[in-house]
Amino acid sequence: MNLFPNIEKTYSQDPYNAREAQRLAEFIAFGPLVFQTSRLMVKFGILDHLRNREMTLQEVVEATGLSNYAVKVLLEASLSIGTVKINLETDKYSITKTGWFLVTDPATRVNLDFNHDVNYQGFFKMEESLLEGRPAGLEHFGPWPTIYEGLSSLPEQVQKSWFGFDHFYSDNAFDLALPIVFAGKPGKIMDVGGNTGRFAQRCVAYDPKVEVTIVDLPQQIGLMKKATAQDPNAARIHGFGTNLLDPANQFPQDLHPDVIWMSQFLDCFSEPQILSILRRAAEVMDGNTRLLIMETFWDRQKYEPAAFCLTMTSLYFTVMANGNSKMYHSDDFTRLVQEAGLQVETIHDGLGNHGHSIMVCKKIV
Repeated sequence: MNLFPNIEKTYSQDPYNAREAQRLAEFIAFGPLVFQTSRLMVKFGILDHLRNREMTLQEVVEATGLSNYAVKVLLEASLSIGTVKINLETDKYSITKTGWFLVTDPATRVNLDFNHDVNYQGFFKMEESLLEGRPAGLEHFGPWPTIYEGLSSLPEQVQKSWFGFDHFYSDNAFDLALPIVFAGKPGKIMDVGGNTGRFAQRCVAYDPKVEVTIVDLPQQIGLMKKATAQDPNAARIHGFGTNLLDPANQFPQDLHPDVIWMSQFLDCFSEPQILSILRRAAEVMDGNTRLLIMETFWDRQKYEPAAFCLTMTSLYFTVMANGNSKMYHSDDFTRLVQEAGLQVETIHDGLGNHGHSIMVCKKIV
């Protein structure tokens, strides 16, 4: 297995002594309580208060309006978790580096909301999902076979956290991706899985002549049209509604795109489904067309915490999204691209703050 250096260093050895390993094991056993305690320390503003100054328990009670009991159990648990520390001479609490990241790191805040609002209750059915190959946890929200059919029907807060997570992990890479997308001066772009049209809007703003066609589920095309209706360049953003999970459904046959763009799209599918989609994409490509796949490959991350977030996100796909996809190793995509009759021309790494890569593919002719 090929891994970037910092990930290889962490994942190829056992870094803990026996006592550290035992504590981590207990940390895992109490994981749900660690998560909810830490989430509420953020929600109730306790960590924010402690970020500004040291405070006694009673001062935290007065600042938050919570009961003495509520503050005491949260603070004592947070001491064990490691998000706060106590001054033994003054009995005052203050924030730790870990607590500081919980409050200030945008990625951590997005992940907290996503896991609480979208995943938490459904994750109780992870075992069922793994054994049956379906997103058993999604039943918590509705009867859909995948979360994508139900996005427009999810509760408002759940939608907010889902789209917040999705956009956070893509939007920050868009500006760096645009010069790569437009390197060959494309006139037509097919944005596959374009969701609410955020990247399409970036494209039509970047180039005053380009036309973008978003290919996505019909209900997503509806959401996209609403989201882009006020864009001054909306006339150059088009929609093509289809369910690409059905192998009988083809890409637009008369579009002849210069670039086919798939951003964080293929990780929503199993390997056989990805291969089917890539083969159908190859059918509408010629020797000049380039297929650009932007993904956060967990093996190509500069820092290990990013790889951790990605491998954990795989379990969201297992339990909530569709039951059969994941965040992939780049070698898996290279193999599937080749099986589809394409070849990887180059890979651009390190885009944005969260390690996106763009895999540029061409058709073997």
